[in-house]
Amino acid sequence: MTDHSADAGRLTTREAADRLGVKPETVYAYVSRGQLASRRDPGGRGSTFDAAEVETLARRGRRDPSAGGDPTQRIRTGITLIERDRYWFRGVDAAELARRYHYEEIADWLWTGTLRPGIRFTAPPGALAAGRRAVAALPAESGSADRLRAAAIAAAVTDPVRFDLDRDAVLGSARILIPTLVDALPPAGPGGSGERDPLALRLWSRLTARPADAESLRTLDMALSLLIDHDLAASTLAVRVAASTRAHPYAAVSAGLGALDGPLHGAAGGLAHRMLAEALERGGAAPVVADHLRAGRSVPGLGHRLYRGRDPRAEALFEALGRIPAAGPALETALEVESAAARGLDLKANVDLALAVLTVASGMPADASETIFAVGRTAGWIAHALEEYGEGSLRLRPSGHYTGPRPPLPLP
Repeated sequence: MTDHSADAGRLTTREAADRLGVKPETVYAYVSRGQLASRRDPGGRGSTFDAAEVETLARRGRRDPSAGGDPTQRIRTGITLIERDRYWFRGVDAAELARRYHYEEIADWLWTGTLRPGIRFTAPPGALAAGRRAVAALPAESGSADRLRAAAIAAAVTDPVRFDLDRDAVLGSARILIPTLVDALPPAGPGGSGERDPLALRLWSRLTARPADAESLRTLDMALSLLIDHDLAASTLAVRVAASTRAHPYAAVSAGLGALDGPLHGAAGGLAHRMLAEALERGGAAPVVADHLRAGRSVPGLGHRLYRGRDPRAEALFEALGRIPAAGPALETALEVESAAARGLDLKANVDLALAVLTVASGMPADASETIFAVGRTAGWIAHALEEYGEGSLRLRPSGHYTGPRPPLPLP
């Protein structure tokens, strides 16, 4: 790709990299995660970037004084640490936890500090009935996030102690909410599963009509566990802002679901699913990767600003998917996508690409990864809400930097 002079107000890839103090391939990582928007140069010789947007990102990276007064830059948390291409839940390797224990066990341990082997989350009949009625009332074209939000609101209305923010009350609400999110979804086929089955099995039966083999079910459970938390992602920040107003846990989780609905967050897995399905249909990854790059689009499922190498969540899921014979073609194609893009962009697979392998290989719809992401992340949102309830109320109130006309001006 040849660098060249950009239009007025636009920067070339090299110029943007110099302003940000990063390598050119890192600029494309910012694009893939939605931190920068790129535009294909009319001459077809590369991408260009808005200079003002690049400068805003550079200021955030420098943590300049104008940003230093923002309380959202100083949120203390004891939940997740990310460094050296790995991440830990309360000091314990998150990938190893996911390999050893089930989602409900890890979630409950994250909240309480006590591991309870075999714990199951089950919703009371009232909450579940309300959740199912709310989901059933939605239009047929409703998306994953729509159904989950409806179920969360319905469950909240049935919980008379939802406004009690004492730790035990919040945990009681969490153990109602998570199974309601899953069991309120309509079954994907005949049969389904019972409400006393493991949560991963109940979720599986709502995402695909295919029967679940042991390895596939274990991989879905691992995905839920790996996605429990990832520091202060946009949806988690939304949860903490809601919790800082002393919104009850259902409302705080609903705030997270709203942020997750964005195409650059929870819906990113659906884009990777469609890209992977297209690559399988066309018999290889190279033409699909080329089409994305030719159109000036980032390749879904690649790159993460917190990791230099491969996302450790993708690493763990690829390992598990390698034990599922039916996932072989999708996994091989996903690795081809990573290899083909790496030649020019040096971007590694992220968790969205790994989820795409799972959902494509299991016959799930494109938005299934969003459902998996939301259900898994709800446990982390509850943990962050609990932390925020212990902080001063209304503390997450940054000051705006006014850029409008100076008063006084005449009435319009």
